[in-house]
Amino acid sequence: MRDSLEKPTRHILTVLLEDYFHVGAFNSIIQKGQWYRFETRFEQNTVKALELLDRFDIKATFFVLGWIADQNPELVKEIARRGHEIANRGYYHRSIRQMTPEEFREDLRRSRAALEKASETRVHGYRAAQRLNYHVDQWALDVLAEEGYAYDSSLMPTARSVRDEPRLRFAHKHQCGENEMWEFPYSTYRLGGSLIPISGGNYFRQLPHTLVKRAVRDWDRRYDAPFVMYFHVWELDPEQPRISAASPVTRIRHYRKLDKMRWVLEDYLSTYQFVGAADYLGLTSEPRPVLELEAGHDEPVAIDLPAQVATPAARLTQTVLEPISIVIPCYNEELILPYLANTLRSVEEKLSKQYDLRFIFVDDCSSDNTWNSLQENFGGHANCTLLRHPQNWGVAAGIMTGLRHAETDIVCSIDCDCTYDPHELTEMIPLLTEGVDLVTASPYHPLGGVRNVPEWRLALSKASSFLYRQVLRQKLYTYTSCFRVYRRDAVNRMALRETGFLGVAEMLGRLDLSGHRVVEYPATLEVRLFGWSKMKILRTVAGHLKLLTRLLALRLSGAKSKSTPTIHSDPALESGSSPITIVTPK
Repeated sequence: MRDSLEKPTRHILTVLLEDYFHVGAFNSIIQKGQWYRFETRFEQNTVKALELLDRFDIKATFFVLGWIADQNPELVKEIARRGHEIANRGYYHRSIRQMTPEEFREDLRRSRAALEKASETRVHGYRAAQRLNYHVDQWALDVLAEEGYAYDSSLMPTARSVRDEPRLRFAHKHQCGENEMWEFPYSTYRLGGSLIPISGGNYFRQLPHTLVKRAVRDWDRRYDAPFVMYFHVWELDPEQPRISAASPVTRIRHYRKLDKMRWVLEDYLSTYQFVGAADYLGLTSEPRPVLELEAGHDEPVAIDLPAQVATPAARLTQTVLEPISIVIPCYNEELILPYLANTLRSVEEKLSKQYDLRFIFVDDCSSDNTWNSLQENFGGHANCTLLRHPQNWGVAAGIMTGLRHAETDIVCSIDCDCTYDPHELTEMIPLLTEGVDLVTASPYHPLGGVRNVPEWRLALSKASSFLYRQVLRQKLYTYTSCFRVYRRDAVNRMALRETGFLGVAEMLGRLDLSGHRVVEYPATLEVRLFGWSKMKILRTVAGHLKLLTRLLALRLSGAKSKSTPTIHSDPALESGSSPITIVTPK
């Protein structure tokens, strides 16, 4: 390794290999235990990056997540085979401020082992998931130096942090006892009394290219230190799925001008010479014997039901596979279906040990590409039936249509957007014991929870639950959840006046007034990640008040819900000439 950095003829190019759902801005709404559900795009985006670099005959440093190395080791190996350096981005894209020094050290070792096993090369460098601060995060640099890293590229210079030591704005050595390593900070431009980042990524997309290009040219002419440039592979993917649950600021930061990144990179790659960080330091990426990953690192994602809710009788292992139908109503859900497909694969793997699962998808006459996407994702599966309404009737109508087409005694309904974790059916289905006709998910139960759901929506939902408790016999915490387990005979021929969101509450209300028993299961409600809620707030509030009035009248009159064939979601179903489009299992 060189002891000093002479005036370069080459600058440093780094590529951050992570997927669109890994980014730190989404950490509060996307848990790492959910990553498997997303449509992965890092493979195709990495290929785009490699082709771009090949076009300009440039070798770069790829900072790669250890999780990606374990998921797709062949991709990491291909990057190394093409002559690019593989460096460490951490295992799960966690901020070091969420870790203790020992946890950080363990994360470094785990991710490094995964990367070296996949690439069959030595890992020299590291870049944190979150940019580091000179004054707060020095301890992390000490850990890196102690772990034998040759360089880091995580620090963000500010005017205040480099005021007393201007050299810290540029490539410099960090000393920790007898250990030392190079630091390649984010490149910046001095504007008045501030330092403006100009190193790449979001700064390239959000700031005017003419101004940033001028600042980069100024750096190249004035400074001996290398200009350190970076981009994420997902920034080459303008068509990536949009996470609608993110804040407006985050959506602007992540999605704005994604189509700009390619031509901006082409401009810089054709103007300057770039190499990877290890090449710049004269390090080699020689093969290295790799250690197997220690056991016990994988974190369980299963959800345990509190003992006081799930009785021992409900946990008895079934020796015979019981047939279960799962109904999924869909309306304009094209964006969520790949996510749903990955989720249901995992659900099927978990539940198939106890149940013979059949899935019924009901497209409520979507106006987007939902129907075609349903056929692409589920049409070829023997245990999937696809139904389509001739017009938009609403979510309750979708559930009722699925119930009528089900051939099993027990039928579940889940939300297409997976705002409730469908894996929890493992615990909900056994609660449908003798004498129970409905098990409903309850986020407002004391043992339930909500995550990232807007406060105004929670207030409305809790207020409606309060009113339903005053009207109905069974005092529940939640009445409006679509995530349920039904005894089919109890609801199959129920008369519903409401076929949309209100119909979900009406179904429970009519069961209650008919003397059927309802059991709550404490579940966690997540924010919707893709697309937007179809609920019309004012119309729904007014509808709940009208429904409550009708249910109160039924209770006061002592009337019970009649179990007679009644037109509800499918006007022609009783006559046998249903207009519903049906794709049966092959």
